[in-house]
Amino acid sequence: MRNLLSALIPVALVSVAAPAQAKELPANDRYVCSWGAGTAARAQELKLSGVSLYAARKKIQTYTFNKSWMRMMALGITEQTYDSPSRFKPAAVRESFYKDCVRYKMAHK
Repeated sequence: MRNLLSALIPVALVSVAAPAQAKELPANDRYVCSWGAGTAARAQELKLSGVSLYAARKKIQTYTFNKSWMRMMALGITEQTYDSPSRFKPAAVRESFYKDCVRYKMAHK
């Protein structure tokens, strides 16, 4: 009985751990998170340099985007960045945004 139990425990642990490791973020989701992180970092850079939200919005309107959803998403990210009292450096904002986005995407899989 003891031998059977000691043989089944590793099998049970592997069967539980395998699905947890099998989750990997698709390339499209990684791209969206990376793009959003870059947008947040640029917005933080503009905010810290004293550019108004109005001017930042105008600047976004002049950009050309690859996908139709990107313009509205960029405007939303910029608005949220300006609404935040954060004075973090753009690199820290990029890293934080990316980590949170990946965590969100993984949780919703």
